[in-house]
Amino acid sequence: MKNVLTVAGSDSCGGAGIQADLKTFSALGTYGMSVITAVTAQNTRGVTAVRDMDVEIVRGQIDCLFDDIEIHGIKIGMVSSIDIIRTIGESLSRNNAANIVLDPVMVSKSGCHLLNPEAKHELIRVLFPLALVVTPNLFEAEVITGDKIEMLQQMESAAVKIHAMGAKHVVVKGGHLSGDAIDVLFDGKVFHYIKGVRIDTKNTHGTGCTFSSAITAYIANGHSVVDSVKLAKLYINGAIENSIQLGKGVGPTNHFYSLYKRAGVNYE
Repeated sequence: MKNVLTVAGSDSCGGAGIQADLKTFSALGTYGMSVITAVTAQNTRGVTAVRDMDVEIVRGQIDCLFDDIEIHGIKIGMVSSIDIIRTIGESLSRNNAANIVLDPVMVSKSGCHLLNPEAKHELIRVLFPLALVVTPNLFEAEVITGDKIEMLQQMESAAVKIHAMGAKHVVVKGGHLSGDAIDVLFDGKVFHYIKGVRIDTKNTHGTGCTFSSAITAYIANGHSVVDSVKLAKLYINGAIENSIQLGKGVGPTNHFYSLYKRAGVNYE
């Protein structure tokens, strides 16, 4: 079994962040570990509070794992401050970390800013060059590039620009486009188009976290980047299609939908 690490914030209602990542890692047959960068108070209706970890404990979590355990893949999610970004970059570089998938989390679905605006340039400068894959959604790609994105050609242009910032592969996610949900993957030479079905549900909390952690798990298990993105797309489509009605707001995706079906669990 491959060992996979998530470096991200905690979601108290369990639909996103490290909770979603660990569920995804387990569902896809890897052993999940976590480095907590922040604690959020949130439910299905939104984020009410965020508290960053101090850099010493972030550094300590990363270094102690590398001192003891072989790590086959790393997903980076919510990293809100300049100091934490620099600490993560220094620790991962010092430990020769590989197979890094960066999900540039910036704003929650409820509109809470999870990345300090002044930290955007540091995120690009420090973490993009370390990343094997970067997975921005349309809003994040707009913030990163400064360009408006409303169609496929603009997604391609954004992918090229983000690749030039240091990322080896870029997946611009098209879930917020009208029509088909098409993601654009650019490897520096070739565009790949990964199509998904558009599912009529409001319960999409944690989809970005789940998608990027699924890519990480598949890469750790030996798949190519292109195949990992395609397999992760199939997995997240199934998780959304079988999403869970929880609370009074936006419910989570169902990370264990295939396991629940086999076990005869009724989650509807």
